[in-house]
Amino acid sequence: MKNKLLAISIIGLLLVGCFIYYIIQGNTAQEELGNRQEDSQLRVVTTTTQITDLVKILGGETLIINGLMGAGIDPHSYQATEGDVKLLQEADIIFYNGLHLEGKMDDLFEEMRKRGISTYAITDALDTSKFLEGEDDYEGSHDPHIWFDATLWMEVTTYVGEQLAKYDPENETLYRRNVAEYLKELTETHQYVLDRAFSLPKEQRVLVTAHDAFQYFGRAYDFKVEGIEGISTESEAGIADIRELADYISKNKIKAIFVESSVPRRNVEALQQAVRARGFNVSIGGEIFSDAMGNPETYEGTYVGMMRYNIDTIVDALKD
Repeated sequence: MKNKLLAISIIGLLLVGCFIYYIIQGNTAQEELGNRQEDSQLRVVTTTTQITDLVKILGGETLIINGLMGAGIDPHSYQATEGDVKLLQEADIIFYNGLHLEGKMDDLFEEMRKRGISTYAITDALDTSKFLEGEDDYEGSHDPHIWFDATLWMEVTTYVGEQLAKYDPENETLYRRNVAEYLKELTETHQYVLDRAFSLPKEQRVLVTAHDAFQYFGRAYDFKVEGIEGISTESEAGIADIRELADYISKNKIKAIFVESSVPRRNVEALQQAVRARGFNVSIGGEIFSDAMGNPETYEGTYVGMMRYNIDTIVDALKD
């Protein structure tokens, strides 16, 4: 009887062992399959939130996308971490803005290019005749904030789609279909911004913000744009700059000025106080998005949502 019980116990242990073995082997096979699938996907690294959003729309789950900068991050002063460098070194493709927007990372992009990694500045999509001039003391000759003109972003969309299709011809049809669909959405967004902008009389279309990031917006949608700081947030606003702008606001009875999500509020608040000292009350019309979009998974965390949110905030604060 004891021998029978012992035999049954041994058989039971063997069955349990086999069951555990097959579970482990099954999990290992699943992990290996997952690793093979991951290895077959393009690894794309992006810098700004605008570029990350675009690549996600065009590539979806086909790509492994790592965006280096999040909501509220100022690309002008961003410094790459050790983890960022590792992601860049392991990337198949890198998309960055260019025109020195990510000024502290320029040498890093050049190094990645020398390593043979496909590294693209999205501003290469545009003819230089479409660029606005930068400041005399700004490192580079052109204003990098091209995304605030939706028609320029359409050209960038086509360019990024072409690079993805060139590198990954197996998914070329997917990329081209997504480009075509997104261009329709961008066209509608451009028209929406135009309609809302022109609902304001021309004399009220004056946008005063923390730094000079909205000149492309001004050109595309007929706004006069004034920034306290220059094109790069690395430049400092002086007392004379605030005084001059305060004089302009009080003289022209500008109703509202705006803070930016990626720039500290202090200069805008100092400007508000300077205007009040001149006997005119200017309100802070709200926070708008400039060099970074809103939080992920929010409407303002998409390019289309950011553009629509910004124009709604601006027009609602400036209208009578």
